[in-house]
Amino acid sequence: MDFEEAADALYATPAADFIATRNELAKQLKADGDPVGSTRLKAMRKPTVAAWVTNLVARKAPDELDDLLALGDEFREATADLDGDRLRELTPRRHELLDKLAKEAARLAGEDGQKISADVGQKLRETLDAALVDPAAGDAVREGRLSSALRHVGFGVVDENGEPSNVTPLTDERRQAARDRRKTQQAETDAAQEAADEEAAAAREEKQREEAERAKARQAFEEAVAVAQEAEARVEDLDTQLDNAREALSEAQALVHRLGADLDEARRTAREAQKESREARKRYNRL
Repeated sequence: MDFEEAADALYATPAADFIATRNELAKQLKADGDPVGSTRLKAMRKPTVAAWVTNLVARKAPDELDDLLALGDEFREATADLDGDRLRELTPRRHELLDKLAKEAARLAGEDGQKISADVGQKLRETLDAALVDPAAGDAVREGRLSSALRHVGFGVVDENGEPSNVTPLTDERRQAARDRRKTQQAETDAAQEAADEEAAAAREEKQREEAERAKARQAFEEAVAVAQEAEARVEDLDTQLDNAREALSEAQALVHRLGADLDEARRTAREAQKESREARKRYNRL
């Protein structure tokens, strides 16, 4: 084991075991013939809780952290170009990545049995924001060996005690990988948005088709109602005519009955008159 491996192992250990692990690893380096490395390791400070959580993010969420650092590069480029529109475009992404990393840090810490207080959460966000704003701070965070949280104060990066913080550079390969991931994510976002737009357009077309079918069905219904109403009115008119005809028939039948009775009476009167006429003739003839 060399110094770099020992340092990585030291800052990956739980904070409660830091001192014991540091002594053990320093002893091992010295036994392996690296007294300078052993001395350097012994000089490393135990991380604060905020620094320990930041180191945890660097180890277990390196891609997301690289995305944040690459976004910092874009901010600096836009600032150098005085591109206000680009800066306004990048700002929501800045907050989104900070929120995402803060939530991931809380989850990872919870898995290791470490709760994140409000103060630690604030220092974590300040550290991540400093990593985005200042490339040197970003490199220090990415290394995963912080002993103190960082904060950007306008003229540089300081630790939790307000002291200037020493930082080391990050490789260009990691920055480019982060940029490539952002391009891929943007392409996936654009594709998802395009698919969502197509789905929305299809939904609108389906809705319009359904509305047209409902309008057509409603028109057919209204036409059928109109025909039914017209037929009903015709039935009522015919019923009225039939009632009138029945009433006229009844009156005609009554008239026929009366005329028949009058005819029978006239016939009887005529027969009686004929009878009296014959008898009168007979009496006349006897005279």
